[in-house]
Amino acid sequence: MSSQALPQQADTVIIGAGAVGCSVAYHLSELGASDVVVVDQGPLPVAGGSSTHAPGIMFQTSPSKIQTKAAYYSSRLFSDAGVYDEVGGIEVGRSEDRMDFLQRRVEWATSYGLPEPQLLDPEQVSDHLPMVNEDEILGGYYSPSDGRVDGIGALQWYMENSSADFVGHTSVTDMDVTGGQVRAVETDQGRIECDRCVLATNNWGYQTGQMAGVDLPIAPVEHQYLVTEPLDELADASTNVANHTTGLDVPGDRSIAEYMSEGPHRPVGRDQDNSLYFRTHGNALGMGSYNHESLSVDPDAMGGNTEQRQASVRDFTAEHWDRPTHRNRDKSANQAFNELLPVSQDAEYAAQENGIFVFTPDGMPAIGETAEVSGLWSALAIWWTHSAGYGRILAEWMETGTPRLPSGPVDTGGIHVNRFPPHAGEKEFFIDRGAKRYQQVYSIVEPRWQPEEHRKMRVSPFYDRQADLGAEFYQSGGWEVPQYYESNADLADRYEDEIPDQQGWQGVNRSPIEGAEHLHTRDKVSMFDMTTFSSIIVEGDGAADFLQRMCSNDIDMNPGDVRYSLLLNEGAGILADITVVKLAAAEFMVTTGGGNSPGIHGSWLEEHAPETVSVTVEESAKSTIGLWGPKSRLLLQRLTDADVSNSGFPYFTAKQIHVGEVPVIALRVSYVGELGWELWAPSEYGRRLWTTLEETGSDLDVRPMGGGALSSMRLEKGYRLWGTDIDTDANPYEAGLPFAVDTDTDFIGRDALVEAKEAGIDNRATPLTLDDSTDIMLGGRPVMADGKAIGYVQDGDFGYSTGESIVYTYLPDKYANAGTAVQIQCEGETYDATVRDEPLFDRERNKIIR
Repeated sequence: MSSQALPQQADTVIIGAGAVGCSVAYHLSELGASDVVVVDQGPLPVAGGSSTHAPGIMFQTSPSKIQTKAAYYSSRLFSDAGVYDEVGGIEVGRSEDRMDFLQRRVEWATSYGLPEPQLLDPEQVSDHLPMVNEDEILGGYYSPSDGRVDGIGALQWYMENSSADFVGHTSVTDMDVTGGQVRAVETDQGRIECDRCVLATNNWGYQTGQMAGVDLPIAPVEHQYLVTEPLDELADASTNVANHTTGLDVPGDRSIAEYMSEGPHRPVGRDQDNSLYFRTHGNALGMGSYNHESLSVDPDAMGGNTEQRQASVRDFTAEHWDRPTHRNRDKSANQAFNELLPVSQDAEYAAQENGIFVFTPDGMPAIGETAEVSGLWSALAIWWTHSAGYGRILAEWMETGTPRLPSGPVDTGGIHVNRFPPHAGEKEFFIDRGAKRYQQVYSIVEPRWQPEEHRKMRVSPFYDRQADLGAEFYQSGGWEVPQYYESNADLADRYEDEIPDQQGWQGVNRSPIEGAEHLHTRDKVSMFDMTTFSSIIVEGDGAADFLQRMCSNDIDMNPGDVRYSLLLNEGAGILADITVVKLAAAEFMVTTGGGNSPGIHGSWLEEHAPETVSVTVEESAKSTIGLWGPKSRLLLQRLTDADVSNSGFPYFTAKQIHVGEVPVIALRVSYVGELGWELWAPSEYGRRLWTTLEETGSDLDVRPMGGGALSSMRLEKGYRLWGTDIDTDANPYEAGLPFAVDTDTDFIGRDALVEAKEAGIDNRATPLTLDDSTDIMLGGRPVMADGKAIGYVQDGDFGYSTGESIVYTYLPDKYANAGTAVQIQCEGETYDATVRDEPLFDRERNKIIR
């Protein structure tokens, strides 16, 4: 409901009454939340954000499962609300590379449950879109449930169907954050005391974050859209332009809101080879372009509405339409449109804009509760396409502790607001990265693509030596992480017969050295840089009880014991897999992965810790080497007085020892399925630790190994990778990790997990191997049986020790038995595969425990 009076208190204040803020309010209402207030600086429903200047086109298919799922939920909700034109969507291909990409679209859509995805030939495209010049295209991808949302209509529907109060013409001026908790929202109309605040401000995301002292990397960027005058070729379509916004307060140019409210009668279209998209607006044609240089907007310069324009609209810049200014495109938007849609060539324009929207550094949304401020929730960098879905996910997260859609829990690792590294909130960095994401938005991005800018920001103490060894560095969480080492090229020759060639898309940015490092580690000994992995020190009175409450496994241990466990949310989704090391009676070291782990997992422990327990996320404080392989014990024993025999240093135990002169916490654990240790040293000792191991082990042929070898080795052993095989969309039983659960203890998520087990586990993590191919399967590709998709590739690699191409997937229980025949679709090919028992390598663990 709309309200003109600003309340003085609310349980939840949502800042921003656009697509996302209204969605969150509606879904909170649906879940029974009361006392919700939504404020916006502009008039309602046309407040001046990107929601009402956007054309509302919804292409649902994405390489990302959560993006696709959120989009499909959104289209279904809008359709049920009567504010969706389900005209279908067609992406045309003007190159062979694009047609290959569109085949990937079909495979992703099949995996994630979109109905009837299909490839079209040029004639079929023009049957749906008669304006398209067949001679300019090779074909297209058709998704029948794509379409367009009526932005103003959807906002009005949300407001009419939500119990929240919506207050316009109210500018937020500050936030009261006291003791790390949001207390109130200050506005030009007064103060609202609150327990929770949701930032749904998109283009103003950085500004509103600053009010709470949080650096949110939200980069506004302009892109172009224009609408022609009525065209003779569309004369058969009716139009209601000039009547859509009657009676509404519309800031700026009313014609933009009018034309955006006019729906299409033909499929919405995209020409990604030229960074273009289009749709009909009744009897007019709308054309959008990313085909120009990035036009970044200073996030501090996002102002308010004026009589001349909406706050999220800038003047149309003709030079960016008429000239090719995009660094990766040869043609201007105007030329490319004239070739593809000849009717546009002499058209006059009725409305033009440079509309503003936003990107994060990795191009994904930023949602969830911020680590810095309790009660402050982010719902940013979300487009209309996904807005209803993410509104539902966030509302569920806020109310139940479990992010989910009606179809089930969702994975949040790639969208969590706390996933960004510490430097991501610096303006110059995220504006530049946002500009790069803008350039890439319609580009074909290669597997394992790496940015060229903003490198060497975070390096381990081993970096210089790794560079000397020819490391191919990949970036993870801002860290420079070796994928493989050119110094090991001789190993590729040594193991040449065991390393199959990878052709086509599967082989892009891969090196046979990765396989060689895998095989060498199985035969001898290797050093893996684990500095990006996180250690978290938990200590103080009640530390053991606190960790027992947080961990799914029993951690009643003796000092020196190590235990594998999980962190679960309230719905039993896997927040993290961790290793817990008991150092002393009230002191523990918790280790978890690299990348986004410190921000997500560290903050989870911090926010739940009682006052008597200290949680210290030691990001960058330790430099760590994984020393793995059958000769690792021989090498380590040369350098320490400690007994590292199997009886003296058993598997899954820890000791504080010296390696040469370097003090380390040594854990007898292995992520590659080989004898070995993790050696955790203070960062200042890192260079010496590397040099000591390298020099002492030279006669043992100790080598560095990179992330490529780690990936294939852990798949052979069936070791899970958070964010890839396990996430908040799976519980431990589904993930095949029952050994990490002890339901005799009390932990977060226990009740939900017990309930799930009693209801029956019908989806299980399962290994597959290809029957007659050595090709590597790529993530997101469908696993088929009985003519339908029953799962999709979570991860795939070649098992250089087992000699088979390996896939991990989740399968319904009826298909998860070893020996079951399935098929995998990848790059337009269908591969026969077989379900296998795990682990595929060293089932008896003879190589680890010896």
